[in-house]
Amino acid sequence: MKTEKLKQKSNINLESFYQALEDDPKLLEEALEILLGMVNFEPKSIKKLALFIKEDSRNLYNEIAELSKSNQDKGNTPSCCGGN
Repeated sequence: MKTEKLKQKSNINLESFYQALEDDPKLLEEALEILLGMVNFEPKSIKKLALFIKEDSRNLYNEIAELSKSNQDKGNTPSCCGGN
């Protein structure tokens, strides 16, 4: 009985948290910075996050891939020609 009440309370707290992230883009950005900071030093976490993005967030994955490709293209261009 206590476990069920804790689950319900936990879900309510998370829903308000998620709603706050949706309502405030700055708060979402800060939360993502914290998350990335946390996984930055854990190679297993980085791989899990990358797989999650690839499998469950295809638009985000495609955007990251496009940014990566764009940055690689800039790196191959001499600075005299607008690469940097």
